[in-house]
Amino acid sequence: MSAAPDQALAGRHALVTGGARGIGLACAKALLARGAKVTLLGRGRESLQAAQAELIASESTAPGRVGFVSADIADMASVQAAFEHAAQQSGPVHILVNNAGQAASQPFARTDARLWRDMMAVNLDGTFHCMQAALPDMLAAGWGRIINVASTAGLIGYAYVSAYVAAKHGVIGLTRSVALEVASKGVTVNAVCPGYTETDIVRDAVANIVRKTGMSEDQARAKLAERNPQGRLVQPDEVADAVAWLALPSAASVNGQAIPVDGGEVMAG
Repeated sequence: MSAAPDQALAGRHALVTGGARGIGLACAKALLARGAKVTLLGRGRESLQAAQAELIASESTAPGRVGFVSADIADMASVQAAFEHAAQQSGPVHILVNNAGQAASQPFARTDARLWRDMMAVNLDGTFHCMQAALPDMLAAGWGRIINVASTAGLIGYAYVSAYVAAKHGVIGLTRSVALEVASKGVTVNAVCPGYTETDIVRDAVANIVRKTGMSEDQARAKLAERNPQGRLVQPDEVADAVAWLALPSAASVNGQAIPVDGGEVMAG
């Protein structure tokens, strides 16, 4: 008999990068609700502590089920050390949610090597580093879930964010390639691709539009929401529910997929 939905991940350890806010924090809540232990990974210790406290309070979760580790995902040595610390706290990582990311807007002609490298380092290199750190224990256990939070930018093009778009396309290519390598070993690798979502990245995009166009904040938000056929911004919880579903044992046959959570944006495009 399968476990009840709210305990389907009992005994599993999930690590969520960028877990202190936005989609990452929503993913942590969704995984905790399904019985997993969760480690939040990020750069800022204070924000991680605040997120840990929020999860313990809001989810009525035992303190031992939520931990955190600080790391710079662009640095392989930092990632390896963080994963070792997480394993000491809560055991080997069974579920990896690669959520940490950044987006910078600039016309291609003004996209310099520094901006290009920064977008690759966080969005693509960071995903690579965390996957390499997590996979050995998953393969040894014969069970694992890797869920990369990419973007609709990894499926289609967006103007003025060419470096970000290229990095997210890379994440989806990496997802598909590794999924084939581990398909027979009990590990699945998938990507979730949100459209414009109510997060810090979108708030920064709104501020940028306001600064460059003179639009009001409401007008700028409406402009972004226009891309979604539902006429709204995606909510972090909606992305988190897709991530949590991919982590379930019952999603074992879903592998190598890039699933849009976008109200139909990609299909409409």
